[in-house]
Amino acid sequence: MVKGIVIVPTFNEIENIERLVRNVFSQQKEFHILVVDDNSPDGTATRVRTLQAEFHDNLFLEERMGKLGLGTAYIHGFKWALQRDYEYVFEMDADFSHNPNDLVRLFNTCKRNDADVAIGSRYVTGVNVINWPMSRVLLSWLASKYVRFITGMDIHDTTAGFVCYKRKVLETIDLDSIQFVGYAFQIEMKFKAYLLKYRLEEVPVIFTDRTRGTSKMSGSIISEAIFGVIIMKIKSLFKQIKLK
Repeated sequence: MVKGIVIVPTFNEIENIERLVRNVFSQQKEFHILVVDDNSPDGTATRVRTLQAEFHDNLFLEERMGKLGLGTAYIHGFKWALQRDYEYVFEMDADFSHNPNDLVRLFNTCKRNDADVAIGSRYVTGVNVINWPMSRVLLSWLASKYVRFITGMDIHDTTAGFVCYKRKVLETIDLDSIQFVGYAFQIEMKFKAYLLKYRLEEVPVIFTDRTRGTSKMSGSIISEAIFGVIIMKIKSLFKQIKLK
């Protein structure tokens, strides 16, 4: 049984999905892929079904009824993976902002270095971001600094979405209690793993902004992260945050 599964949420990623699938499957280590598609009107799911004819043993598709949010897509994927025998569960964007070549590095950080959570970090060795305007780089960097200050986590890239979880972490966290659905989902998952005393380790990666398709970032997502983190921290201080 292949030990690692890469969960890829999609919404209108037909320009990227086939190339991503082929890149992941070309790695020296074998991974499975689960695409969680939110009823993309551009035919992303149809393209995945076509690819399944070629990769029928290692490419899987879950289709949802609408655009329900990044966080719920990952939780759907986590539960799907936990119903099977995967020991390492990855989060990865479909737009090539995360380099498939780094999957093995994240895996080795958990497997060989005994990290419980391996984080593909843009900021642990400086600022490793390509093709972002300076305003967005600054916003992202400051957001991670802000979250680090509020939560107390010793993590430079708290909003990173390129992550490998050991199975036991996802089994321990109460996934149904996760509140955030946007990018703050990434913060909440790391914070709960941190509160549960799991070992989180950052792996330096280069983040490249998408060259095909459109970004899903919005003002409401940013607001969720800014204000949600404070509420999350306060609840943890009064033991009101549900961990497991």
